Amino acid sequence: MSQREPAAELGLLDATMIGMGAMIGAGIFVLTGLAAEISGPAAILVFVLNGVVTAFTGLCYAELASSIPKSGGGYAFVREIFDDLPSFVMGWMLWFAYMIAGALYALGFAPNFLEFLHVYGFVPPPGEVGAVTLGVLPVGIPAKVALAFAAVLLLVTVNALSTAASGSIETIFTATKVTILLVFVAFGFLSAGSGGETSFTFQNFDPLFQEGKGAFSILPAMGLTFIAFEGYDLITTVTEEVENPRENIPKAIFFSLAVTVLVYILVVTVAIGTLGAGGLAENGEAGIAVAATSFMPENLPVIKNGGAIIVFGAIFSTITALNAVVIASSRVAFAMGREDQLPTSVGNIHHRYGTPFVAILTSAVVMLMSVGLPTKSAGNMSSLFFLLSFIIVNGAVIKLRRERPDMNRPYEIPYYPIPPLMGILLNLVLTVVLVDYLLRTDPLALVLSVAWILLGVVFYFAYFRETGEEAPGEPTTATTTDQTGPEGAGETTGGND
Repeated sequence: MSQREPAAELGLLDATMIGMGAMIGAGIFVLTGLAAEISGPAAILVFVLNGVVTAFTGLCYAELASSIPKSGGGYAFVREIFDDLPSFVMGWMLWFAYMIAGALYALGFAPNFLEFLHVYGFVPPPGEVGAVTLGVLPVGIPAKVALAFAAVLLLVTVNALSTAASGSIETIFTATKVTILLVFVAFGFLSAGSGGETSFTFQNFDPLFQEGKGAFSILPAMGLTFIAFEGYDLITTVTEEVENPRENIPKAIFFSLAVTVLVYILVVTVAIGTLGAGGLAENGEAGIAVAATSFMPENLPVIKNGGAIIVFGAIFSTITALNAVVIASSRVAFAMGREDQLPTSVGNIHHRYGTPFVAILTSAVVMLMSVGLPTKSAGNMSSLFFLLSFIIVNGAVIKLRRERPDMNRPYEIPYYPIPPLMGILLNLVLTVVLVDYLLRTDPLALVLSVAWILLGVVFYFAYFRETGEEAPGEPTTATTTDQTGPEGAGETTGGND
């Protein structure tokens, strides 16, 4: 018989790398050029300020995770505090946002992998690679789509068979890509003063606000690139699978955020300092590779040149980000199933593998279907859903403080209530800016977002009508207790019917 509680097989390093793996993903290659296009050299401020906005919500996640050591991330917190339908909608949004992100990471992996093979002469340039023909299908599948499917299926298999193995992969691959990016930064700064046309210079940041790109250009750039800092919240989706979660989850959130913000600032500084904001924007997602090729040595052993090492890093970036959201999406689905807001089988742990097997497979199916969504609109949907969920989580901290002031909180937000109020305000501002931008440039993303939420509400009521059950009562709540075990996971619960 399947159990309902996962085993704690991940350490502090594994948890930290899950957050970093998602945040330092494809966004560091794709979104840096987008920020430079919108705000010019002030793109450096875009990532600094997004880091500040993220930190306020990160503090709230840390307090909630230490108080409510349950897997499921933002959904688990909201389920603990709010009524059934709002908590379901929260989980429904988060689940889809993670799966959309996974589809985008998989599609980002494919061209980078093809480019890597091209560098070493195994295949033609990515644009010239033909479709893959399978005997069981009458038509060919574009190589990009085939590779995206293969990446998802591989990581889903690993995750379904072993949580420890998926955590180890995330740790090793994330450490590798961070090392590659730091090598890029080091060579970039060393090129300063070399006198070459493509050497690093701080003059590319003067003026910081270019003509036609004033200070207010930072706001839409922040809204569109905010997804770059979506990732620390993934750590809380595996709370019950982390050793000593009350202590390690807050630490992992802070460590992952600090390192990620620093890496983004350094990479953007070198890229703009080398190519200029216009050059970075013009080269788009290839901008970092172009910058690396300009100042890194040529004919390196095995690696060949700077562009090749960045492509290699991009492969690791997309794979680790994909693996992280495979983990996160399945844990949200698992938490919803365990709370009877999705079919019960989704909330079970496999008796042999010790993983949320059905939740992983269910999430994988939706993730693969999401590959067919328009890429731009899918990314914007994901950003919108994450911003909305962060607003709700900040509100959840305030509501929980008021309703259960004596609750056991191993970590408490400093200067409360300023951080959650600032988190609500700043995330709300970015949401309004993003919605206004989408109304003008991508209304399809808004239509799809509303459609997904409405589909969830219909499913919510249809599911309980079909099963002949009433919608679940009040959420299970954590009472005020001390830690009952050496790892602090012994929170007692009781219904509040």
